[in-house]
Amino acid sequence: MLIEQIHEPADLKKLNIKQLKQLCDELRSEIINVVSEHGGHLASNLGAVELTVAIHYVFDTPVDKLVMDVGHQSYAHKLLTGRYQDFHTLRQKGGISGFPQQEESEYDAFTAGHASTAISAALGMARTRDIMRGDNEVVALVGDGALTGGMCYEALNDAGQSNTRMIVVLNDNDMSIAPNVGALSRYLTRLRQSKGYIAVKHGVRDRLEKHPKFGEPLYRGLSKFRNKIRSLFVDDKFFSALGFKYIGPVDGHDLRHLIRVLRRAKGEDKPQLIHVVTQKGRGYQPAEDHPVTFHGVAPFFLESGSRKQEGETASGKVVASQLADMAESDIRICAITAAMPMGTGMDVFQKAHPDRFFDVGIAEEHAVTMAAGMASQGLKPYVAIYSTFLQRAYDQIMVDVCRNGLPVTFLIDRAGLVGEDGETHQGVFDLSYLRSVPGLVVAAPRDVRDLKKLVEISQDYNGPMAIRYPKGCEDMGPGIQSQRRFSIGQWELLSDGRDVMIFAVGRMVPMAMQAAIELMGKGISVGVVDARFVAPMDMDLLRRKAAGVRLVVTVEENVLAGGFGEGVLDALAAGNIGVPALTLGVPNRFIAQATVAQQTAECALDALSIAHRVRQRLSEIGEAQR
Repeated sequence: MLIEQIHEPADLKKLNIKQLKQLCDELRSEIINVVSEHGGHLASNLGAVELTVAIHYVFDTPVDKLVMDVGHQSYAHKLLTGRYQDFHTLRQKGGISGFPQQEESEYDAFTAGHASTAISAALGMARTRDIMRGDNEVVALVGDGALTGGMCYEALNDAGQSNTRMIVVLNDNDMSIAPNVGALSRYLTRLRQSKGYIAVKHGVRDRLEKHPKFGEPLYRGLSKFRNKIRSLFVDDKFFSALGFKYIGPVDGHDLRHLIRVLRRAKGEDKPQLIHVVTQKGRGYQPAEDHPVTFHGVAPFFLESGSRKQEGETASGKVVASQLADMAESDIRICAITAAMPMGTGMDVFQKAHPDRFFDVGIAEEHAVTMAAGMASQGLKPYVAIYSTFLQRAYDQIMVDVCRNGLPVTFLIDRAGLVGEDGETHQGVFDLSYLRSVPGLVVAAPRDVRDLKKLVEISQDYNGPMAIRYPKGCEDMGPGIQSQRRFSIGQWELLSDGRDVMIFAVGRMVPMAMQAAIELMGKGISVGVVDARFVAPMDMDLLRRKAAGVRLVVTVEENVLAGGFGEGVLDALAAGNIGVPALTLGVPNRFIAQATVAQQTAECALDALSIAHRVRQRLSEIGEAQR
């Protein structure tokens, strides 16, 4: 197999075009096989195979820098850069990341996990090259979905006006995670569907290639007039106005032509944008037929494409279904998401109330401020965004929503540890960055019934509110039978204890209950409080239950810095309650890919680890008292 002979991109240059095409088939086969076993991003990676091969064939990485936006199209890149033997460990604990990582390979020029960053990073590298008087090339590979994000335009505008030498390769498959939205998407569609120009260009090229002696020189000569010819068919003024030389549209699966175009671009001294059209899911029929479903997939059967295990009930769909029901009788309710209608479950609301659903693309900042504008005029907007992506809109949450006290509700999906997506996607910072915002109610349900109740409460709450929850309902553990009626800021005593009182948040509540049972088996009296509101806190219950016990414990699925535990310590100090305390949470570092269970154990947040650390702390307190 050719793929076994590729240890670095330089090995590609030894292959002829026929062998390169064979290699593309082998790359697709390897990607499909591994993703079918471990899950991952499939459709986008299959569409970028020829493009990745062509880039590495033409450019001299790692001296030439290749910056990949997000990394949803990085699998072929990893296979071509010395990671074939380890590719079977993709997204596994201790294995290869599903995204570009500088620590993993010198060929990963920039660590990425969020969209719309590649052009900015590449421009920074290009300017560094110029300052250091280097001559290497810098290439940013971005998907068309990334162009719904504002950072891309800031970077394009800056690079174009400064005339900085760099190449932006736009991989246009008409989709990001969901179908693209907005005016630019329609503009790219017009460019992509300029069939007259493409047909003429391919026809001329094919005929000239039949006469290699004079065809190639003549084609190069005719290429000098291609901009004038293209202007008859394609309106490429948008990118030209930003200062970029536009090249395309180019067939992203025509390997020979891709190589030719990239070679010509390599010699230019101006910023260029190469518009490449690819097919998402290419080479695997189920992914071609259902590219949204096969964007990010769990393990599946190769023959049918069906999942190997039944999917868990998505928390987002539960929320969206309830929201859709509430909207039947409340015209104020609308839903907003940032390019993730299916990921957040809001496609359920979209089907029920299409006129009150808004997918703004990969533009989290815009989503939040738009929601603020809606709320200022009497609507009740719900903004559904993953925890890791909501970080991008921190300023808008603070100033546009909370400073104005507007009734916007944030539905924060994928909160806590997220598993195989790893460092860039962990939802373990939201309690810290939201707890500091004045006037924002921050809640974390322990189970599905709590989640539904919080959504219900939010309808009548006339202020900003955030509800954070994990991906699946099963992730929150079994429901705990107890009181169901509660109000904003009210915690719940689940069990009382004389020695230890554990204050737990979200899906750590069931874990704390299991730890309490383990400790009670050792003769330690332990109580558990569901601290479902991180802000505002139930100061009365906190102080009453903290007073008199030997140890107060906080447990949260969030980094310790600035999190719930710090809030409890501040409250105890303010109340002059001098009880020893133990704060448990995610260490202040980025957590690598693994299963959620493995990550929970790594952070010592599983029930046995919690019980062990409590016993250890009690022992230390006893030693100190003696």
